[in-house]
Amino acid sequence: MVYTACSKINFGTCSMLFNKRALFNFKVINMKEKTKKLVIITGYFTGESYGLLGPQMAATIINDYTDYAAIVVGVTNEDDKKDLKIALNHYFKDRQKVVGFSTLGGRPDLFDFAGELKDEGAITILAGPQAGPDYKGEIDWQTHPHRFKGLSDHFSFALHGPAQQIIPVLASGPDFDVSKLEGVLCKGEQGQIIENPSIPWDDAFLSKVDWQTLHVLKDAVFEPITITTAQVLQQIGCQHAAKERKISIDYPAGLTKKGFQPSFVTICQKGCSFCDVAADKGYMGAVNETAIKEQLLCLPTSPDGRKIPFELINESPLFKLARIFELMDEQSAELSQINLTLRADYFLNGLESLEKVLKIAVKKNVRILLSSIGFESFDDTILKNLNKGLDKQTNLDAVQAIRQLKSRYPAHFGYLKEEGANHGFIHPTPWDNPDISYGINKTISMYQLSLDILPNHSTPLIIHHASGLADWIRQIELKEHIEFQRLGTTIGWWQTKDRSFI
Repeated sequence: MVYTACSKINFGTCSMLFNKRALFNFKVINMKEKTKKLVIITGYFTGESYGLLGPQMAATIINDYTDYAAIVVGVTNEDDKKDLKIALNHYFKDRQKVVGFSTLGGRPDLFDFAGELKDEGAITILAGPQAGPDYKGEIDWQTHPHRFKGLSDHFSFALHGPAQQIIPVLASGPDFDVSKLEGVLCKGEQGQIIENPSIPWDDAFLSKVDWQTLHVLKDAVFEPITITTAQVLQQIGCQHAAKERKISIDYPAGLTKKGFQPSFVTICQKGCSFCDVAADKGYMGAVNETAIKEQLLCLPTSPDGRKIPFELINESPLFKLARIFELMDEQSAELSQINLTLRADYFLNGLESLEKVLKIAVKKNVRILLSSIGFESFDDTILKNLNKGLDKQTNLDAVQAIRQLKSRYPAHFGYLKEEGANHGFIHPTPWDNPDISYGINKTISMYQLSLDILPNHSTPLIIHHASGLADWIRQIELKEHIEFQRLGTTIGWWQTKDRSFI
């Protein structure tokens, strides 16, 4: 059975419309009674054992509120897709395959795999960050054929927004028109894209995570793994993405070398210009403490009786970090390690609060790890074009403060590569030139950043087709009558479509 439109998709249960309150009335408790299954496929790294908050929270919602049993399968670049298909066939047996795809990291192999499953009769669902734009395709691709045309041919439909929108979808009857449900994107009978607004985020669905749902592929079967690092969601989005502003971004340095006049492009941007999450979620605010407390309780416990290390998802966590310890005290539970991901300026602004927390951490023998500081660059031109909202000196001030803290709290404060940290450093970028490269290398040498700050490998600038930099590059294409290469969901800023490198 091949689905070319989403008007009638057979999930085989009751056909009833759900409002937001009714979601709570559809709770399935006994997993053993479930006869239907769902797999969420997501990208993963070989040999790792970290949890996946988004997919695993979605699996938890499906298991708790529908008559489907859901697992999450992390698929690495090295996994054989033939083995993956064998494992799916074994898992579903003669049941209808319902396969969700989330947090794919732009991997074309997983897009193609979803398309293969769909052609064979499976129901394939695209969800997670940027599901809507990736399903619809790049802006105006219909009139610009070189642009990314989207993934609507690969998936039965997409869901953008909160995961609980899957509940009425999975409860719809055999002839129910899911195109009427909130958060759904699908193809209509005439091939047009139907897009329904998503529902608001609801903290009630952000409280529970079953961390035992994650599996990996081994010998053509799904094998559950025990995670060693989890996540706790304290804030949705980033404050830097809360306010839109006009920014000017320079032309790529390579165009100037090829004879184009130096120029810039002005775009409206929320957050960092390369950040597709900023474009996807913006800033939604804090999660309430009841939900956070429940998430902390859901964390697996290590053999020593403490909760396993977790990343606190909050771009500005330092002012509320002490409250995490208080919530754990209320539950007579102990922490082992909290991993923080934040900006350099937010680190400096919360330095006093962090010092207070470190004194608590010493008493409780808990480790605070700066797992990732988004430095991104040590050049003001590049930071300006990335719309980081800070300068090189701010980054260097943060480095100095981090090193000083380490000297005072050597056992309970971490930030080093060998301690598990991986700080943001984007290179190469479109704006690299001899002067900028010389300046960055000089700064790296003067401040000995390679010793403790810079990762072993930098991250090349990735331009997702729905990010601010994608608007920048499309304006350059139209103005200069050139076309940059598309590589799946990303734009290859380093190479024009005729394969001439810039």
